[in-house]
Amino acid sequence: MSCEHLICARCAGPVADGRCPACRAARSDLHGGARGGLAIPYALAILLAALAVILAIQHLAP
Repeated sequence: MSCEHLICARCAGPVADGRCPACRAARSDLHGGARGGLAIPYALAILLAALAVILAIQHLAP
């Protein structure tokens, strides 16, 4: 979803311009507010899984 064509109900301006606090909040929710928060835990989980695999391989190797 994009905020290019959305009009703010509070200030009647384009949300992409971010004229009022409601516009800025909606724009940040649409452009990374949710994705940014979820990317770090998933990256950390993948890193821990990779570390566990490396340690398991080292433990099994003679």
